[in-house]
Amino acid sequence: MKITNKRAFFDYQILEKFEAGINLYGAEVKAIRLGHADLTGAHVRIMGSEAYLINAKIFPYQYSRPEGYDEKRTRKLLLHKSEIVALKSKTEGQNLTLVPISIYTTKSFIKVEIALGKGKKQYDKKESIKKRDLQREIEQEMIDIK
Repeated sequence: MKITNKRAFFDYQILEKFEAGINLYGAEVKAIRLGHADLTGAHVRIMGSEAYLINAKIFPYQYSRPEGYDEKRTRKLLLHKSEIVALKSKTEGQNLTLVPISIYTTKSFIKVEIALGKGKKQYDKKESIKKRDLQREIEQEMIDIK
């Protein structure tokens, strides 16, 4: 199951992608495998020598106990020390943001794809909407021709 953050591609210009593990509870793993998660509004912050996923919603698993469960809790990302240092230097020096793009499963592991992104201005967002609409019209005409 792959859960994507479509809003990240609209709000940010993606420059470089990384893969990280994530520290989860058992019920959260089952919920992600069922696709019950949302990355809209989530971001990654490096505090000290560790990276954390903030504001990612993982909805409670249907058959688990809901008492004391916080769906927006801060979750630790599992990265190598050298990757954390490189990401920290890039975000501080070049005014970039770390954004989660997707959560997916590989074999028995759950991974988070994070990216270095540069925020788009309002006119950049309007331009991307125009390009998307134009591409949709071209595809529609190609279907009509066939």
